[in-house]
Amino acid sequence: MAPAPQDGVVGGSAGHLSRAEIEDNFADIKPMLDKKRAIVDSARCFFCHDAPCVEACPTDIDIPNFIRMISTGNVKGAAEKILAENIFGGMCARVCPTEILCERSCVRNTSEDRPVDIGALQRYAVDQLIDAGHQPFTRAESSGKRVAVVGGGPAGLSCAHRLAVLGHHVTVYEARTHLGGLNEYGIAAYKTVDDFAQREVQFILSVGGIDVKTGRRLGKDLQLADLARDYDAVFLGIGLGGVNALDLAGEGELKGVLDAVGYIAELRQAKDKAALPVGRKVVVIGGGNTAIDIAIQTKKLGAEDVTIAYRRGAENMSATDHEQAFAQVSGVKIKHWVRPVALIGKNGAIAGIELEYTRIGLDGKLEGTGETFTLECDQLFKAIGQTLTAPQGLNLAKGKIVVDGDFKTSLAKVWAGGDCIASGTDLTVQSVQDGKLAAHAIDRALRRNGHG
Repeated sequence: MAPAPQDGVVGGSAGHLSRAEIEDNFADIKPMLDKKRAIVDSARCFFCHDAPCVEACPTDIDIPNFIRMISTGNVKGAAEKILAENIFGGMCARVCPTEILCERSCVRNTSEDRPVDIGALQRYAVDQLIDAGHQPFTRAESSGKRVAVVGGGPAGLSCAHRLAVLGHHVTVYEARTHLGGLNEYGIAAYKTVDDFAQREVQFILSVGGIDVKTGRRLGKDLQLADLARDYDAVFLGIGLGGVNALDLAGEGELKGVLDAVGYIAELRQAKDKAALPVGRKVVVIGGGNTAIDIAIQTKKLGAEDVTIAYRRGAENMSATDHEQAFAQVSGVKIKHWVRPVALIGKNGAIAGIELEYTRIGLDGKLEGTGETFTLECDQLFKAIGQTLTAPQGLNLAKGKIVVDGDFKTSLAKVWAGGDCIASGTDLTVQSVQDGKLAAHAIDRALRRNGHG
């Protein structure tokens, strides 16, 4: 189900910008390359043997090969090469932090201090294939096996697609109205325009062999034990559904104190962004990509003053340097080495927040200095991480589902991947890889003994 509207600023949107201005603010921040630019940039690739960019790609895309295909005009072949390893090649081209993965490893950085624009070239190829309605995958002969996939995000759909290609029949259960997970509900709107997330989902489903049941939440509308009984295997790609709290007085009562994840989801589903509640003075608590995304988007909605408050230094933020710089260029201020200690309310709404300066103590742990200051705000967003709500019976470690090298959980017939396990990086591209590798592990188990 789509998230319910959250209580925000009384009276709705601050109304500083017109609808036309807001729509312009949310236009594609990096439109697709034209043919001339794609040919020029693809020609910059050295087509390295044992290319470092491939080593840096979590999904093992043969980057030099697909770029060579673009350079020779074989765009369809390039897209097929990408999608063979990463079925979410279109969305990953938009949201993957290429600046710390493949493009950081590009040997062009040594001679020119500018990598080949791998992400843009990937989008150039994949978008054209999807827009053309081409289906490059053919399903294998039916295995007669049935697999339940819980969660219709990148991990779940990557797993479902690969299992379907391998000949298994898959049923995807999704708690919300639409499939796509964070691609549909959690990615900043300016990164994925023109309903691309859903167009990519439909492309994935078009391979066949995948049934979809939405509005079905694990633990409420369906039980893991029942799925394990009724299916030959189960894959959990349930993500992180809970949201960490500030644990400050008034957090649950004051209007304008909002969960960033929920607001971004609401924004992504909004037909009229101008109707969304946005403050004049906004404060965001957190240091990850969600904090960056909500800060930039409130600025684009018309907030006059937006500040991110983070408890450690810039180098400790999980948001990349590129994302931090983009936030600042967009007019967002970032305050480091501060933490929230009190919420200030007025007439039942947030009016400000008291922050304490922090430092690393003699014991190496973060501590407060005792020195505080106050920021006025009429909207406060929490972006301090999410938590897992896991079914009973699964072994957990540090809040994540424990899996082995084949993504098998502690329960018979149950595998898991994506953000709900400790893959090392909470990235879309990593979730896609988890789902793909888990699908092959499930396939091996089903063919070996019939049930896994």
